[in-house]
Amino acid sequence: MNAGGPHPARPTLAFWRFDLAVAAFGLVTLVLWDAAARDLAVMRWIGGPGGFPWRDHPLTSTLLHEGGRWLSGLALSGFALLAWRPMGWWSRVPAATRRWQLAAVVLCLLAIPLLKKASLTSCPWDLAEFGGRAAYLSHWALGQTDGGPGHCFPSGHASGAFAFLAGYFALREADGRRARAWLAGVVSSGLLFGAAQTLRGAHYPSHTLYTAWICWSLCASTFHLAHHLIRRADASRL
Repeated sequence: MNAGGPHPARPTLAFWRFDLAVAAFGLVTLVLWDAAARDLAVMRWIGGPGGFPWRDHPLTSTLLHEGGRWLSGLALSGFALLAWRPMGWWSRVPAATRRWQLAAVVLCLLAIPLLKKASLTSCPWDLAEFGGRAAYLSHWALGQTDGGPGHCFPSGHASGAFAFLAGYFALREADGRRARAWLAGVVSSGLLFGAAQTLRGAHYPSHTLYTAWICWSLCASTFHLAHHLIRRADASRL
């Protein structure tokens, strides 16, 4: 544990406040972004009546889209292994915390597709002005259809990175410096995956950011709710 860091017996009030502040700030920012219709402005800058030039480009379609899926699958396999056989950084993380970490990743990876299945929002490339048939609607126009196929919100591809925010919560009490490094890597990967999908016309920028917000909120809430059970399980193994 870092000198002067939080006591391992419980999550500090500072952690709880920080996690809540990040979630609140993210939601307010997303609502303001949506109110200003910035999603549509960005997509108009990237695409046009003929569609999106980067839609089938090998960099965005093959390397960052298909390659990102493989990378996410490998990371999930690694987390499954770490849950029972810790190594490297994770050897300092208690067993129950590592198993919560795996469960949180799986929860995020399941939640995002379920939300997409229920969503009425269509992808940018489905908009009439980009060659489709849908009309742009705010994500907060609940119950209204845009005339397109829907099922595009939030970004499933970005969840392949943001689901692993769970690693930050698992690491930060044992090693704050490495937890921050993990957080930076996950956020950078998620934004890169999201940017590739935006360039392709598959998702608005906010789809990526909502995925980040959902994964952060799920990881933070389940970590704090389960923390006492996790600590009790870890203490029984000492």
